[in-house]
Amino acid sequence: MTHQPTPLPAMTHDAEAAATHADAQAPRRSRDLLGVAYLATIGVVMVAWIGGLIWAGVAVVSWLIF
Repeated sequence: MTHQPTPLPAMTHDAEAAATHADAQAPRRSRDLLGVAYLATIGVVMVAWIGGLIWAGVAVVSWLIF
């Protein structure tokens, strides 16, 4: 039977505390605003895409009927 070495922790306690402190100091509001802007852009593009599909559908149907 072979002995499996125990895995070392990925971060030391000091490094983990420093990373947690750095996360706490990060500008959270700018990330939130960037996320909201990103979602708003996706929403606008989706509405434009769906509107274009509806417009094309109406154009094709009206071309077939009239």
